Amino acid sequence: METLSLPLLIALIGIALMFDFLNGLHDAANSIATVVSTRVLSPRNAVLMAAFFNFIAFLFFGTHVATTVGKGIVDPNIITGQVIFAALMGAIGWNLITWYWGIPSSSSHALVGGLAGAGVASAGFGSIVASGLTKTAVAIFVSPTIGFVLALLIVLIVSWIFRRTTPFGVDRTFRGLQIVSASLYSLGHGGNDAQKTMGIIAVLLFSQGYLGETFHVPLWVVLSCQACMGLGTLFGGWKIVRTMGSRLTDLKPVHGFCAETGGAITLFAATWLGVPVSTTHTITGAIVGVGSARRASAVRWGLAQGIVVAWIVTMPAAALVAAGAYWVTTLF
Repeated sequence: METLSLPLLIALIGIALMFDFLNGLHDAANSIATVVSTRVLSPRNAVLMAAFFNFIAFLFFGTHVATTVGKGIVDPNIITGQVIFAALMGAIGWNLITWYWGIPSSSSHALVGGLAGAGVASAGFGSIVASGLTKTAVAIFVSPTIGFVLALLIVLIVSWIFRRTTPFGVDRTFRGLQIVSASLYSLGHGGNDAQKTMGIIAVLLFSQGYLGETFHVPLWVVLSCQACMGLGTLFGGWKIVRTMGSRLTDLKPVHGFCAETGGAITLFAATWLGVPVSTTHTITGAIVGVGSARRASAVRWGLAQGIVVAWIVTMPAAALVAAGAYWVTTLF
């Protein structure tokens, strides 16, 4: 097994934390788009709230998702510095492309795709852990579907409960409740997304013998990843906020509450089960569910279709970029 020098190991960990920062930057919209577009919170207060709950997520969730990413996508025994570097380049490259164009793609699946592409380039298709990669691929379709259904049901329940309340009363009630739902979604975002980078750093340390015989995620890795994601969220992702918060469908506080609550329930369940889902996919499905509950024409289906295409393309695109990065490293 390749032994890395300490400076190179630190540099790779730094690149991983850079990806984590970009993940927070890219996916800030997932947590704050609805609460900003409904004008319940100012953009500044929204990102401060989201960053705080991103950071403290480790207090509520274990490291099941980190274990899936670290051991369940490619065989840990084929992990080298080149593989990790190429995987991160694939994920970072795709993230920057989609962030620049304002496309709400998945940072999570970009990282998984990058890891798979780098693993295949290094050791062939036999390096893939089929069960883990399949579970992640299935989640591309399952998480937004669950978010859609839950948000739709919550809208129907809320509409029945508040059927005799005036529009002004509903708006006043849900302006407060939406802060709670946005906080919960931010908590779920930090709990699921930051763990992907934890898994990458932990498997790198494991491959170098720093974790002993048993794979685990050290506390300093947990804290570093949560902090970098929180910092990335502070910088926001305003192009994607606009896409998610207002271009898909028009939202009011009650709709934002329903979308965020449905999305948060989905993220909590996936994180406890150790499934690395996409927070982007989840909240998009929930927003579409809310719009569909009002009327089908309330959703801009052409835009939604484009987002779905980005979902499908993300993993293979990141895998190809990562494979190319790996082959480039073999030239030096």
